[in-house]
Amino acid sequence: MPEPTQAAPEPEPFRAPEPFRVPDEDLDDLASVLAKTMTEVRRHGVILDRLDAEASAPAPTADLPAVANAPTAHAPTSVFILALGGEAHAVELAALSNWVNHLLLPVYGREISTSRPWCEQWHEHIEAVARLHALWLAWQQLTDAEAGLSGPSTWHRDHLDQALAHLRAPDGPFAACTTSPTRPNHRLLSTPAPQLEEATA
Repeated sequence: MPEPTQAAPEPEPFRAPEPFRVPDEDLDDLASVLAKTMTEVRRHGVILDRLDAEASAPAPTADLPAVANAPTAHAPTSVFILALGGEAHAVELAALSNWVNHLLLPVYGREISTSRPWCEQWHEHIEAVARLHALWLAWQQLTDAEAGLSGPSTWHRDHLDQALAHLRAPDGPFAACTTSPTRPNHRLLSTPAPQLEEATA
């Protein structure tokens, strides 16, 4: 006599996973890790571009000897923002803006006054972009675990204080910009015209 077949067990009902929550105190750490990761990805991209350009460069001939470490036409020679162009500059400026707006200003952006001007359109001031980018590069290096425990202190002393003193000085790049939070202003100061070299006879 055949044994009665047993019905297949019913599958367990679907349970949605618990939502993932990040404690507020960990959000700053995540933002810092994300900024460092983005920087590393960009640096790796620059390295890959250099390697690709070197691989596609024509081999030296007897007429044209190879020059060691000669910069290629396509690869940037520096990670500094003033050395970048096109899309690389735009990507770097966007990342810098994120750092300035979400870390630097909320923590170190003191009140605007005649003795400490600021400009919401700082990205249009070339000197400000250069100084802030240099400050950001130093921050990335000196807040990394490899910089040691005194890295952040070194960043404050050697980089932050100097950069803010120059940027927010009454005669700095924002001298003609906002000196009162109630009266926002933006004006680029004129720079000295370059002098042309006199032709020699």
